Amino acid sequence: MTAAVVGDTAVPPPDWEGLRAAAREACARAYAPYSGYPVGAAALVSDGRLVTGCNVENAGYGVTLCAECGLIGDLVNGGGGRLLAFTCCNKAGERIMPCGRCRQLLWEHGGAALLVDTPDGVWAMDQVLPQAFGADDLNR
Repeated sequence: MTAAVVGDTAVPPPDWEGLRAAAREACARAYAPYSGYPVGAAALVSDGRLVTGCNVENAGYGVTLCAECGLIGDLVNGGGGRLLAFTCCNKAGERIMPCGRCRQLLWEHGGAALLVDTPDGVWAMDQVLPQAFGADDLNR
């Protein structure tokens, strides 16, 4: 995989093994006492930062936070930027797909070109969430 260009800066290809390791570390910190299904997520940001998140459950299941929610919070709290590469895993370290709500969050902060590490290989976000609704749709 070749380097991406963000603005005027060439960004090296993602270190997928490093991202997967960071997701596994985040998964180990998940709070999942109800489902027993911890999830960890990690992503590379356009400025070179690594952001992570883990799921945080709640007895009122509807207010449970997915790992991707924590990752986006880490991104925004750290100064923002664009996500370039993303992965998430379960407690066995297996790559898993984000739920629909989280795909929308990833689209908002990474766009069509965000690389997503899926169980079937690396896909661009526009393959993961085709015909996505985004900020441009609000301007129509």
